[in-house]
Amino acid sequence: MISLILSESALELVPSELKHHPSVISHARKLGKYSSEILLDNSWHFAAMKGIENEMKRGRPDLVHFSILEATTIPLYLQNKMELFVHTVDDKVISFGENVHIPKSYHRFEGVIEKLYREKKITANNDILLEIKDQTFSDLLDEINPSKIIGFSTNGSKNTYEKIAGEITDNTCIVLGGFQKGHFSDLVENKITDLYSVGDESYEGHVVIARILYEYEKTIFM
Repeated sequence: MISLILSESALELVPSELKHHPSVISHARKLGKYSSEILLDNSWHFAAMKGIENEMKRGRPDLVHFSILEATTIPLYLQNKMELFVHTVDDKVISFGENVHIPKSYHRFEGVIEKLYREKKITANNDILLEIKDQTFSDLLDEINPSKIIGFSTNGSKNTYEKIAGEITDNTCIVLGGFQKGHFSDLVENKITDLYSVGDESYEGHVVIARILYEYEKTIFM
């Protein structure tokens, strides 16, 4: 089984230093929630986020939603041949059970993730569907213990999806950034054994996920 990590993902609750900002309070009131209970979202909290640490890598839960949908609606995942993890920018890790169906509606997804942050686990029929815990990227890799770690970045060596897919073996871990702009932190990049670039442009994560996993599926299903 291979694993896929969306690393340093822009998925977090409003941090304590921003929860009293007028734009955050106003948005939370519209939702009927406390400001500390809602996801940080650049669409609503742009004014509050100006100048915060790692600004360009935060506040885009919609992009993470796209990537999760792409990864969990393909044969590789549905046939339990791939594990999915979301490592967040504030060092939390969300793990997924078998055949978990994430809501396609972003607003429903938002509600599910906010519930997950509150309750730490989401279950059905005694099965854990989603679980979140405090964990660094390095600790997650120690838990997975992959034989190879393939990452995608414009800083990597030029290669093609087809050739990279040919290097994926059982127990390989694939790492993509779950953020809008920027590069992996040194703490993440230094753990990647094979860093590749698939073009001169920076593609959104869900596009890279779709293409690399399809090429890998061709090697094992066709």
